[in-house]
Amino acid sequence: MSVINTNIAAQTAANNLNKSSKLLNASLARLSSGSKIVNPSDDAAGTAEALRLSAQVNRVGAANANISNAISFSQTQDGFLQSIGSALDRLSTLAIQAQDVTKTGSDLANYNAEFTTLASYITSAAAKDFNGVSLFSGNSLSVTVDSDGGTYALTSVNLGASAYTTATLATVATSTAAASALTAVKAAITQLATDRASIGANVSRLTHTADQLSVLQTNLSAANSQISDVDVAQESTQYARYQILVQAGTSILAQANQQPQSALKLLGQ
Repeated sequence: MSVINTNIAAQTAANNLNKSSKLLNASLARLSSGSKIVNPSDDAAGTAEALRLSAQVNRVGAANANISNAISFSQTQDGFLQSIGSALDRLSTLAIQAQDVTKTGSDLANYNAEFTTLASYITSAAAKDFNGVSLFSGNSLSVTVDSDGGTYALTSVNLGASAYTTATLATVATSTAAASALTAVKAAITQLATDRASIGANVSRLTHTADQLSVLQTNLSAANSQISDVDVAQESTQYARYQILVQAGTSILAQANQQPQSALKLLGQ
């Protein structure tokens, strides 16, 4: 049928070309953004799931950062306690030496001067902090260890505990005082061993948790990638296909627009 007013073939070709152009533009948007979901309408359910996964990945990352800081905090504690352990070791040695019956009062005074100086060092360490947070106040700190806000309470260390203060207040000015000082220092060493073991347990627990969170974060990221990241190889193939369709559609539309010209021949033109 030859008509002039209504060119069905051209309209059909134009509709197909419009569809192909939209598909080409969408494919180009996916390739340029690297995302499979450019607009929520591309995959409504996938968009919602990707948002939840992305948020969880970020929360897991934040929890892992908290754990890393808590490990640094605990390691700083242990660094101080190592030095305090050396100081207590020396205090116990001085307490033994001060009980030597061959030592004069002058010798004992020298021992006591060193003893009190080291004791002062231990006392001053009790006031140390990590980024403004007291290292040895004895207050338990809760560390957020997962994306849902779960916490782990760090075992606290208190350098103001009686085991330490009794040792640091002792003297070795006399052999009798030195004997009492030795008992106090030994108790402080026992307490120190317990505190260092607790810190070690804290670090071990947090390290294992950090490892688990790293695995979780990787797996969550992989799941999110499956939903939202474009497969470049596959999309490139689709892009090439849509390009061919657009080119073919443009050519066909041009030919369809020429069909009404045949009607003019019937009019003797």
